[in-house]
Amino acid sequence: MSASGFKRSDINLTNWRERPYSTWTFQSVAEFVPSAQIRSARLEEAATLPLGKFADVKVTNVDGTELALHDFLSDSNSDSLVIMRGGEVIAEWHAPHTDPLRPHIVFSISKSFTGLLAGILEAEGKLSFDDLVTKYIPDAAGSAYDDLTVHDLFNMTVAIDFEEIYLDKNGDFDRYRRAMLWNPERADDPTPTLRQLMCSLPRASHPHGTKHAYRSPNADMAGLVVEAASGQRYAEFLSNALWQPMGAHTDAFITVDRAGNPRSSGGISVTARDLARLGDLVREGGKGIVPAAFVEKLWAGGDRKVWSQGDQRLLYPGGSYHAYWYETGTGALAGMGIFGQCVWIDRTSETVIVRQSSETTPIDDKLDQCVIAMMKTISAT
Repeated sequence: MSASGFKRSDINLTNWRERPYSTWTFQSVAEFVPSAQIRSARLEEAATLPLGKFADVKVTNVDGTELALHDFLSDSNSDSLVIMRGGEVIAEWHAPHTDPLRPHIVFSISKSFTGLLAGILEAEGKLSFDDLVTKYIPDAAGSAYDDLTVHDLFNMTVAIDFEEIYLDKNGDFDRYRRAMLWNPERADDPTPTLRQLMCSLPRASHPHGTKHAYRSPNADMAGLVVEAASGQRYAEFLSNALWQPMGAHTDAFITVDRAGNPRSSGGISVTARDLARLGDLVREGGKGIVPAAFVEKLWAGGDRKVWSQGDQRLLYPGGSYHAYWYETGTGALAGMGIFGQCVWIDRTSETVIVRQSSETTPIDDKLDQCVIAMMKTISAT
């Protein structure tokens, strides 16, 4: 029996993303879904720091009440908070059930990793955002990814007929989850590999490049493009090109399907401190690891008009999206994932903030806005 009152035998692929199990499973993904190791520099971590002056920061909760930061973090099912300023960790908070040295799944922040890897490959002359996806993935011909540029793939402006319904149990999203081995198999519907599924997804009627439509398979296809362009498996390339050079202290993991295809849209697990280190790399212009010119494009943002008409426009009004990073419209950059994962980068205050959590539902728009407001307040403190 765990401290949370459940047994390991109570957990399976049908419930591992639900509370209370997620308080444990989000740091134990490799026990449920096949995962590839992303080797770190394996450096020793410093002792955990207190919240210090940030303990008195006030955060407005979804019900309108004002809470002290540590109370808001507990009330909102947060797992970890790390605050870095000027390149140094200065404060942190971890829930009682959280081991800060154990990698925690970051879901769609994985997409932001994938964007950085593409920037590295572009500088090496191995990838062009002007190329067609089918140059790298020929079997995508005839699918939604046919006649699609890599630029549109990495900016979520793909004309794809697919619905992002996280709690789907019987439709296309469930089949997608089964292909990545995140949901249990069904005898009545044999599951293809992740690559086979993506190469069969149909195209929508509107032209590519005209609409921001957040669809996770796009970033899984992007992971295959990264593998093809680099000539390495995704985990290997991430380790060699980014994770070890930036000095990550702890090995990361990425889930893979039965054929070893990477879940590059949502399968990466990392510690909060290492995610903050990645954010600080972006804050400082890539630190010679990710090309500075590519990082500056992230800060400049994407097409605001396309964003303003897309399905995420209310998340960051006046913002944009580029290479799987959110330009927030407030001078900050962010990566976000379901169940409340966030990395927030504020250049003005030299601040990077990471929140990892196991919220009750995949998407909570009101809570997201509270967390965004919290990030802004911490950055200004």
